[in-house]
Amino acid sequence: MTGLTIGLVCVGILVLAVIIILGVVWSSYNTLVKWDEEANNGFADINVACKKRYDLIPNLVAVAKQFMSHERETLEGVIAARNNAQTSLSDAAANPGDSGAVAAFAQAEQAMTGSVGRLMALAESYPELKSDTQMVKLQDELSSVEEKIARARELFNDQVTRFNQHRKQLPTVLFASMVGFPTDRDLLEFEDQAQIENAVDVGAIFDS
Repeated sequence: MTGLTIGLVCVGILVLAVIIILGVVWSSYNTLVKWDEEANNGFADINVACKKRYDLIPNLVAVAKQFMSHERETLEGVIAARNNAQTSLSDAAANPGDSGAVAAFAQAEQAMTGSVGRLMALAESYPELKSDTQMVKLQDELSSVEEKIARARELFNDQVTRFNQHRKQLPTVLFASMVGFPTDRDLLEFEDQAQIENAVDVGAIFDS
């Protein structure tokens, strides 16, 4: 085998190796983008479900006000918490990959959940409110929306987890920062998830 032939073989091997490496990198990058987009779409579902809840809460407060108007501070607190959560949701939905925006949204959601829970606890003392047709309908709708939010959040967290896992794997971790993915995405979690899960259940109150 002549020197020229050996040189051509080496060049061929080198070209083949480069093609294989580029193929692996390309595939890894596409998968990274795929899971990033999947997570964005997952947050879009959370956005839709939360907006439905935010639309229902003013109606809930309006009906409650008819029976417990002197509980002004609590009623106004619910609306304020709802407005803050709505603003935080809008910021997070604009960039669900922003850790700060997602964390602020989670905190606002936690505050709103606590505020609504306090209102529902007070409603226990108002039998007429509990039996009001509008209120019963609203609590059914809210319970349904809450279930949708829970499912959407679980799916979003699964998608984020898959993105994070892929970003840390070889060879993706070697170039992720260079192509716009320098950090993991944040899960949508709450500081006191146990407290939220044990918060006053709207449906349970009005069914009692």
